[in-house]
Amino acid sequence: MDEKIENKKIIARIENLARQRKKLLSLPSEEMLNSILNSTQSTALVHSFSEEDFYFLIHNIGIEDSHPLLYLASDKQWEYIIDLEVWEKDRIELASMTRWFDLLFKVDPNRFIKWSLDQKIEFMEFYLSKNIQVKIRETDQDPSELGDAFITLDDTFYAKFLDEPTAVESDENESYETNKKHRDAFLLKYLKTLADNDHIAYQKMLLESSSVISAESEEEAYRLRNVRLAEKGFLPYEEAIGIYQPMKVRDFKRQDNKFIAQDPDRRLFFPVPLYHTGVIEEENHFTIALKNIKADDVFEQIQTEFAGLCNRIISADQKTVRERDELKSMVKKACGYLNIGLEKLIEDNGERDTEHCATLIQNYPLSNIFRLGYGLALELKWRAQRWLKKSWFSSKGLLLGFWGEEWMGVLGGLLIKKPLFYDNYKTGELYREFISIKDIKKTENILNEIIAFDEILSLLSIEPDPVKNHNLTYKNFILTLWARHTLGLSEKFIPLTIDEFRGFFDDLWASNEQPRKTSLSIKESFLDWLSGKTGLVHYEISQRLGQSFENLFKEIESEYGKVSRNDLDPRYIHLFLINAKKGGNKNE
Repeated sequence: MDEKIENKKIIARIENLARQRKKLLSLPSEEMLNSILNSTQSTALVHSFSEEDFYFLIHNIGIEDSHPLLYLASDKQWEYIIDLEVWEKDRIELASMTRWFDLLFKVDPNRFIKWSLDQKIEFMEFYLSKNIQVKIRETDQDPSELGDAFITLDDTFYAKFLDEPTAVESDENESYETNKKHRDAFLLKYLKTLADNDHIAYQKMLLESSSVISAESEEEAYRLRNVRLAEKGFLPYEEAIGIYQPMKVRDFKRQDNKFIAQDPDRRLFFPVPLYHTGVIEEENHFTIALKNIKADDVFEQIQTEFAGLCNRIISADQKTVRERDELKSMVKKACGYLNIGLEKLIEDNGERDTEHCATLIQNYPLSNIFRLGYGLALELKWRAQRWLKKSWFSSKGLLLGFWGEEWMGVLGGLLIKKPLFYDNYKTGELYREFISIKDIKKTENILNEIIAFDEILSLLSIEPDPVKNHNLTYKNFILTLWARHTLGLSEKFIPLTIDEFRGFFDDLWASNEQPRKTSLSIKESFLDWLSGKTGLVHYEISQRLGQSFENLFKEIESEYGKVSRNDLDPRYIHLFLINAKKGGNKNE
């Protein structure tokens, strides 16, 4: 009976800590620190944070202001910080190692000594091997023989602080000297404190550091770090990149369901990362499905899985994410492709209810839903690449600018290593991640238009020779050729004179009533010319590019519908190529 009462008390405390954590993460960063320190269970509260959340917490508050939190932190939280901060890909970054070791030493010197001896002794010996040279004085040896640079705490073990292994440029000398003084000061404090606490351990560490094989020690440290971080989703790059391996719907449906533990009490005994779901701002199929999960134990398992997915994306993108806004971009990316994957699945199933999405994220790995969504963007990229290799546009050596601002932007987003959606600053960014099937379909439609236009232009059999002082685009290329045909000029691709264009300009409009509209007969004339040049019937042309040509004529109306014939200025005409000089070649 007493045991049951005690268990209920423990469960109540853990639930209370979980509520406090959620409340803390909703506060502004400047209020978080005071709230934690004013808590009656400050140490327990800090320990209850997952390692990921604690890492973001101290960076949000500010490292210099977070000393009290680092003092309260658990050994695992310390280790997680070191795992993320002191590595540059697969190499240890010694300057970062000095900075963080010095910081943790200042927070609690005696605890840092114990931690380095009990849990990080090989790592510490590697660090010392890179920064000090150790000599042992023989009993009959004069200390002066070792040199003035060596220091000793016991007249037996002598150590000299080494210079940085890499050369430093002259304009960085000040920074180099500062870093060296910082490192030397830390090492001196550390060695003195270590010797005062345990002189035998001090001598043993100096002795063993002098025999460290750096490559082997670093490789083993990297292996152990990867094992620890893999539990959080931070896989090595060569494994993490698999998150971008596309998955087809048919392959998705063949997979087995994932395991979700249905145990209400299970959620109480491990810290759940809250930061990743806490910064979600999107309202889409995934986030709505997440809200529809009622069982707390299931919801927390999905939260942990989502944090692991975001961490894997961070590893695959080789990003350093410390701040809340940096995490937001990774979370937004994950949410976007999860949303696309869910949209695709419910589209194929003919169902659009949020309950079905909630079932999908409970039954299938989030990583595979992400891969399904990302695969749709990747298919567009591959299609664009295949077209580019055999396109008319590419065979003529034209630049992407030929396709105009919007189409060039779309192609540019597809042809980079990881495809992006061309947003053109509608949400504040030129390029962003795809976030919905709508983005996929919009990009696909524009790519279809580009490919169809390229095929039409290839049938014209006219060379797009570069024109001096003109920006050549697919619009002014095809419209200038058509205008020359209408005026009875040669089929060579040559700019019109302003007088020739004025003669053509009068025939564009259905009436003189402003804003003027292009006449139906002029559109039919355009189709007749295009049909004659390409060998395609009107229906085929309209089916492939009817809307594109309709948009082109609307652009003509928008640009020139309110301009009088006499006010036409070649400098401001971009849809047709106009020679700025009057006259022109009479035999054109």
